Amino acid sequence: MNNTQSATPLLRIRNVAKAFGPVQVLHSIDMDVAKGEVVSVIGPSGSGKTTLLRCVNFLESYDSGSIQIDGAEVGYRDAANQQRRGERDLARMRAETGMVFQSFNLFPHLTAAENVMLGLQKVRGKSKKEAREIAEHWLNRVGLGHRINNLPSELSGGQQQRVGIARAVAMDPKILLLDEITSALDPELVNEVLDVVRQLAEEGMTMLMVTHEIAFARDASDRIIFMADGKVSAQGEPKDLPALVAENERLKAFLSRFHATPAV
Repeated sequence: MNNTQSATPLLRIRNVAKAFGPVQVLHSIDMDVAKGEVVSVIGPSGSGKTTLLRCVNFLESYDSGSIQIDGAEVGYRDAANQQRRGERDLARMRAETGMVFQSFNLFPHLTAAENVMLGLQKVRGKSKKEAREIAEHWLNRVGLGHRINNLPSELSGGQQQRVGIARAVAMDPKILLLDEITSALDPELVNEVLDVVRQLAEEGMTMLMVTHEIAFARDASDRIIFMADGKVSAQGEPKDLPALVAENERLKAFLSRFHATPAV
């Protein structure tokens, strides 16, 4: 965890709006994430958390506003006129925002190592040998050195998710996006995935994490953001949660569903 923030945020979100047809999902979102900071986004289903994350990675286009990674606009060459980047340019930009999905999204016909190698070769231009070395390094780091040649169908859900994390961090992204990465896991597999994320946080990886693991968010985050109805409703450091709960009935109601006390 990193308690110092630079003057210029690594991720800068300003006035971002997104609608699906008549449904306005995001309303004028402003958010910053500093280099080395871990920010957790919590909130009820339908509050826009995953949509926001997908806009940061431009898996969803945003209707208005600006999203910048390290000063470069995501998705658009010109945000004001919404001039979309070409696909090759988008692939390069997405590589700067490694994303781990709740449903793993591994290629079923590729081994663990091959899943990690694919982006390294196709996007980063690494040779097969170098990609293999990087893949083996990160699969070892997430505790899967003995599973590098296994297909996803031969892995548990927790192991598949750890391959997903290895695949994302192997690309050396500027920021790691984590979208409810434990929601599809059996309870006994959750901690093995969270332990990997905690280690990355301790090593200074910049992360924006959507999660329902409230206790983990308190322990591992520099800042917690509560979203409701497509808006940022409250935010602060974990130690500020008691005061935030006292001021925000929606946050209090949300946390009560998890039997989560705001004390830290």
